[in-house]
Formats: sequence, structure tokens, C-alpha cells
Amino acid sequence: MTPILELANVSKRFGGIQAVKDASFSVGQGEILGLIGPNGAGKTTAFNMIAGFFKPDTGTIRLEGKDIAGKKPWEICEAGIGRTFQLSKPFGDLTVVENLMVGGFARNRDRRVNREKAEEMSAFLGMAAKRNIEANNLTAFDRRKLELGRALCTEPKLLLMDEVVAGATPSEAGEMVELVLKVRARGISILIVEHVMKVIMSLSDRVVVLDYGEMIASGPPKEVVSQPAVLKAYFGERYVQSRA
Repeated sequence: MTPILELANVSKRFGGIQAVKDASFSVGQGEILGLIGPNGAGKTTAFNMIAGFFKPDTGTIRLEGKDIAGKKPWEICEAGIGRTFQLSKPFGDLTVVENLMVGGFARNRDRRVNREKAEEMSAFLGMAAKRNIEANNLTAFDRRKLELGRALCTEPKLLLMDEVVAGATPSEAGEMVELVLKVRARGISILIVEHVMKVIMSLSDRVVVLDYGEMIASGPPKEVVSQPAVLKAYFGERYVQSRA
């Protein structure tokens, strides 16, 4: 599988804390790669380096073979990487369509073209009936879908998704899983961070596991989550010994 994104020996330190250490992994064209690990493992820091919010101390990050490490977030967006955040923060006094248009302006300044794109995206999200509702009046889950749609309107080649089902009900989580699969069907590669293992297991072609900033495992989800190093990272040494 041809990689669209490649990280090689990427590290980031904050004072005395080594947030990410020598991380190396890739995302294939059209692949959904899950990035998992316990709290504080370095997942969000890795996302922030890929998206341009942090500059790596060492290592390279390549998108379609071009080094993007250290570029500004808007330059990363223009290069073809979109991102959602754990906390959805739409423009509250703008409608669904107007919020989606904000994403479109990253690619095109034509308001008519962006409105058409936003109308289409609201239908893709299942929010056509809510397209003229202000974001302040949406449910938390609809705001999360709106966050996804705004990122998609930047026309990414690769989408970074951060905890997309946090706080969602089981039915909402199922709806989001279907949406993510529809995004992949559009030819968009996806790197996803998610703590809900059922979602990661059902979505990911492969998973990469971080613990204390280091990559400790990678491979098919069902194989990786049963590895002793992964079980130890999540549940502790005593749990692993009890299973031996």
C-alpha cells in the first residue's frame, strides 16, 4: 500500500517530559489507521505535530513524499491535511451551512461555489434539514458532525480525527462509524485517535499503539490488542501476569 503520510523517528519533548520518542509509522492511501494508547501516551502530541501546531524536535513527517514538519497549520491544510478536535467549537451564531462554508474558503474564495459545496456536505452529514439552524442550537453530537463536515470542506487527502465519538450514545457512535466509512469511500485516508475500542476495532485497517511516547505495537487491531505489551500499557503488569 502506497503511503500518503510517513513519520520517521519523530520526537517531541516539553521540558523534562518526553511526549513522543522516535515514532515511526505510515498511513496508506485509502487506509484507516487507528492511533491508540492510554492517557498521556502522546497521541494528541503526534496529531499536533502532523497538523502543524507543534514542530518536531527531531525526525521527518512527509505527506505524499514532501516534508511538512514545522510548517504552519494553514500550510498543512493547504497541503491536504484536515483535522477535527476533541472539543467541537463551531461558530455559534452561524448556521450549519455557514460553518461549512468557512472550511470551503480554505480552497476557494467564491461564495456561490462554497455555498453549493456546503449544501452538499450538509446532506452528506445527514443534516440537510438542519442546514439553516445556528450552531448554538445544535446537539453536542450534531456539533461534532459539523466539525467533521467543516474539515471535509477543506478537501483533505488525509483526515485526522480526534475522539469522534466521545460522549456519544451507542446509536450516535454507530452513526459516526458509518460516516467515517463514507468518508473513506470518497478516497480520503484517515488517521483516527479514539478511546472507544469497539469503534477502533470496527473501523481500523491497522492500529499503532503509543505508550509514554513510544510506539510499542502496530498491526491488525485484533492481533495488536492481545499483545502483552499492549495489555500491560492499558491494565498494568499484574493483569498480564494473571493471564499467564
